[in-house]
Amino acid sequence: MTRTGHGTRARRPEAPELVVRRVMAGDRWAAAAGARLVEVRPGYARTTLRLRDVHMNGVEVAQGGAVFTLADYAFAACSNSHGTVAVALDISITFARPATRGLLTAEALEESRTRRTSVCTVRVTDEEGGLVALFRGTAFRKEDPLDAVLAARAARRAGRKRGV
Repeated sequence: MTRTGHGTRARRPEAPELVVRRVMAGDRWAAAAGARLVEVRPGYARTTLRLRDVHMNGVEVAQGGAVFTLADYAFAACSNSHGTVAVALDISITFARPATRGLLTAEALEESRTRRTSVCTVRVTDEEGGLVALFRGTAFRKEDPLDAVLAARAARRAGRKRGV
């Protein structure tokens, strides 16, 4: 914190990567699936998911929704990594080969960023480095600062504590 001219303390802005981590920690769906955000930096994110029985479909391979969730989580972190809110506009996924066990890793790389869009490619691989899925996503970049999401979350929690 730093002092302002009026004797009060002002917060130093957090690095966008730290804000992204805090915002992504609120992704309850990814958390329920077991996805973890391992790394995030401007234009890049890496997530992992250890496959469990709950992730298997009827033919005993990783359910497409589990793989998609992992890729989407990496995409979200990557497209939000510059400190402004980004939401998905268009997504496609191609499943290259089935995964049946072990750790899956999704690496998102921002291929293009403009004032209004972020285009990312996400590669989902298995422990041997084999390609499980290729995901491509385009996000709409809003003008809202990402830390406003955290402020709104804190306000909602405070309201619930007060019984509002």
